[in-house]
Amino acid sequence: MSRTVALWVTVGLLGFCVLPWYVLEDGLWSFEWLRDGYPFDLDYAPGLFLLLQGEKLWLAPIPFFLLLPILILNASKRNPLFNWILCIAGGLGLFYLLAQGFSIGIRGWNAEIFTQTFGDLGDRQFGFGYGAMLVGAAFLFFLTTGIAARGVVNGDVFVVGSIGFVIGLVSLFILYPVLNMLSSALQDNDGAYSFSLFLSKFFSDKIWGLHCVTENRSCGVAWNSLILALCVGASTTLLGLVFALVATRSGLRQAHLLRPLTVLPIITPPFVIGLAIILLFGLSGAVTTFVADLLGTNPTRWVYGLPGILIAQMLSFTPIAFLVLIGVVEGVSPSMEEASQTLRASRWQTFKTVSLPLMRPGLANAFLLGFIESMADFGNPLVLGGNYDVLSTEIFFAIVGAQNDQGKAAVLAIVLLIFTLSAFYAQRRWLGKKSYTTQTGKGDSGIPASLPRRILFPSYVLVAIWGSFTLVVYGMIVYGGFVEVWGLNHSLTFKHYITAFDIGFNDNGIHFKGSAWDSFWTTLKIAATAAPLTAAVGLVTAYLLVRQNFTGKHAFEFGTMLSFAIPGTVIGVAYILAFNVPPLELTGTGVILVLSFIFRNMPVGIRAGIASMSQLDKSLDEASLTLGANTWRTFREIILPLMRPAIVAALVFSFVRAMTAISAVIFLVSAEHNMATSYIIGRVENNDYGIAIAYSTVLIVVMLTAVSLTQLLVGKSKTGRRVSSANAQPV
Repeated sequence: MSRTVALWVTVGLLGFCVLPWYVLEDGLWSFEWLRDGYPFDLDYAPGLFLLLQGEKLWLAPIPFFLLLPILILNASKRNPLFNWILCIAGGLGLFYLLAQGFSIGIRGWNAEIFTQTFGDLGDRQFGFGYGAMLVGAAFLFFLTTGIAARGVVNGDVFVVGSIGFVIGLVSLFILYPVLNMLSSALQDNDGAYSFSLFLSKFFSDKIWGLHCVTENRSCGVAWNSLILALCVGASTTLLGLVFALVATRSGLRQAHLLRPLTVLPIITPPFVIGLAIILLFGLSGAVTTFVADLLGTNPTRWVYGLPGILIAQMLSFTPIAFLVLIGVVEGVSPSMEEASQTLRASRWQTFKTVSLPLMRPGLANAFLLGFIESMADFGNPLVLGGNYDVLSTEIFFAIVGAQNDQGKAAVLAIVLLIFTLSAFYAQRRWLGKKSYTTQTGKGDSGIPASLPRRILFPSYVLVAIWGSFTLVVYGMIVYGGFVEVWGLNHSLTFKHYITAFDIGFNDNGIHFKGSAWDSFWTTLKIAATAAPLTAAVGLVTAYLLVRQNFTGKHAFEFGTMLSFAIPGTVIGVAYILAFNVPPLELTGTGVILVLSFIFRNMPVGIRAGIASMSQLDKSLDEASLTLGANTWRTFREIILPLMRPAIVAALVFSFVRAMTAISAVIFLVSAEHNMATSYIIGRVENNDYGIAIAYSTVLIVVMLTAVSLTQLLVGKSKTGRRVSSANAQPV
């Protein structure tokens, strides 16, 4: 422990005495400050040099807390002073650092009460930089080391430090932005709190109006979003179940061809499906013009509104429901179905009373995913919404439109959050505390029951129709990038690809002349930065949840999974409101994009880690610890090598999601850090559909390559079961 304390004292002093205390104007990754007046220039000075020049005197107590642990470097951890001094130095130091950071902003005191109590400050401060971050980390690990010295979690420094680190990250980058957003909903344009103003915005007729029932007008955006999400959740769950049943229970030899369709929505930017729908059913769409010519009628704009959004979201999210349900369907114990048929139940009775009830958790999760994805979807409603307004697009226009009303955006985000959390609660109540366990440690050599005819043939028809429609839509995506002007001139051309991705040569070598290259390289860089960090945080959290027992474990797990329950639109608004001012000035930087990806995709790494680690016997850990290795070495040399499939899966999935994200990103991009999806949205708004589709096709190819390589590296697990001689083909 003394070595650990010495390490963090060194880190803290490095942050306070060497590195710039405040955020750098050129960005976190810039090192221009090393030759621009460092260390005496006030913009780049470390905390120590600021104090030596008589500036920022509120930093004076920080060295005291940093140096206090030196008193116990040579003391035994059994000495009562050891843990008390560490807890005092870490706890009070961290509290003071955050308190002074949140109390003083770019205009002096952030609250009028401080001005009245202490008088006008006459100074200001900016956001935390390298130095403050290292000092904050030192205080945090002083505190966790002191807590470990008191015997918490068997006095394991690594485990307690990891718990404190994850709690700190979740508190700072999930709880704080969300709570800050909730508080901003209560403020007026001058920053004064007004509960009556909040109520007037919350119960606005624009949100909850029922004009679609009483008169020929649109309903409020809350009802529009709820109706759409319920329809999408129900339809995607039904379609996903049908596809899963056909893939696993029909005996169809071509059923394996359904699985590639599950990859497409994961690697497709969210709004690209909407573009394909326009190419098919828009005013100049292929199907619209064909039907109009055939019937001798004028083309209409019927696809813009609820019908178009519903079709696009069903195409986007049905394969996700399929991914959830196929594992559940395969997991239903064949022995239970055989027992039902042995008792003379028909195939329909077996399916209705045995198979379907055991699929209930999968159905609930598939519906929940469809509901939340629909609520959070921004791209498809933006492209196809027409006059059908939903919460996600209203939040966007409240922030970036002429209104510039952050309070209204926060209120709309609260409504959206209420809907998603209510869906979580309803799902848990519906599942109840019943057991749905069908697989144990014993082998199960039963043959999966084939589908009854009343389900089989309608399923074939539905799969054939929807699968063909999906292929046509993706065919339109590819084809749309090669036509001159869709609906007017269908001459084949490479113009759009050349405009976006043209490459030339000059005196300096290769020159990327295309208009899309900047956003493409920025997206690759940020996604590649976020992916390993997402996987690391997720896998460490999974280790704590699976292998360790500590007080508050369930609350800890809920906090880490909260970002899944919060739609990306809400996260985007919350990050803008929270990180636009000191002490964390991140808006407009690449860091805020990386952080949003980490904490939006962190649950993926957690779940992948939990699933993989649950298969590892704890005796492996115990043997390592018995042989004298500490927990950190055991985790590094025993656990991590056995979790390579989970690591690769978390890395690639987080990379793919970062490449294709839009709901949170649309609020966080800047001119310097423009993402691929934001660039495509801009082209759509300018009616440059050719460039938008060409860029989307390139992204799909890049993502498909990444996923294919991952599947090649990881492979797939197989569960051995008997199959009938007829391959379970129903008679």
